[in-house]
Amino acid sequence: MEALYLLIPLSVVLVFAALWVFFSASDSGQFDDLVGPALRVLQDDDRPPPPLE
Repeated sequence: MEALYLLIPLSVVLVFAALWVFFSASDSGQFDDLVGPALRVLQDDDRPPPPLE
């Protein structure tokens, strides 16, 4: 029973830390374009990519 006094707050802190890491990565644009890099690997041309507008 005494272990629950340690494990429950520790698990709550761990969940909040995982949520903070996820949302900070999401806010920084980590998950913006998941398809583009995978498709660029499959293209077989030696030309540089067009400039971004």
